[in-house]
Parts: sequence; C-alpha cells; structure tokens
Amino acid sequence: MNIQDVLAEIREDFDLFDDPRDKFAQLMDIGKQAPEFNPADRREENRVIGCSSQAWLVWQKHDDGTFSFQADSDAHIVKGLLTILTRIFEGESAAQIQSISGNEIFSAIGLEGTITSQRTNGFMSALRKIQMEITKV
Repeated sequence: MNIQDVLAEIREDFDLFDDPRDKFAQLMDIGKQAPEFNPADRREENRVIGCSSQAWLVWQKHDDGTFSFQADSDAHIVKGLLTILTRIFEGESAAQIQSISGNEIFSAIGLEGTITSQRTNGFMSALRKIQMEITKV
C-alpha cells in the first residue's frame, strides 16, 4: 500500500465523524492501539523538539531502503497523530517520505482546521525530524 492509499484509508476512518470531538476521540483510540514503545527509546536524541508534550520517534532503515517507525507521547491525541504519521510512512522509501508535507497529510485525512495550532506545530516538528533524520542513514 502506498502513501496515498494509506491517506485515503485514514480519511475514510475520520470521515465517519462530523463532530471534532469525535475526531479527537478517534485520535486517542489510534494512540491507545499503537504498538508498545520501548521505554529505553525515551531518550533525548529521539525526542521531538517543538512538541508541547513529551514525544519520541524511532526508526529503522531496512536493507531494501524502506523505513519502519515507532512513536510515543505522554499525550493521547499527540500519540494518535504520531501513530498516523508512522502508519503513513511505514515501509516507504526516503524519497516517498520526503515528497509529502504535513499540510497534505492533514488535508488528505480531513483533519485540517480540527487540530489546534500547538498540536499542528508538534506534528510538523515530528514530520521534519523524520524527514531530516532519514537522510542521515
């Protein structure tokens, strides 16, 4: 499944809800269902700078040039947003990951205008961290 397919699938999930509170509840549920994050990875170098809550990202590059990601946060909505981000980029190449912007993601999944600017800034910081770090490996 490519990035656009994943975005479409996530949008379908969020299109079920008209009320922004329901979308937030969906985000929290997504965060609660995220894979277990290794507590040892809650280190400074994995922290997302610019996020108002505590948030961490780790990644692994595979032999075929694709990446896997995991994320965690002490805030349920942020963890949900980060889980969406990791889901979108799972199994993608650096070129594909570099090709998309945070605004495209919010628009594609129908969350533009729903998320506060503070959470949007944190999400954008996480996206920038991913896009910067994957070019180093």
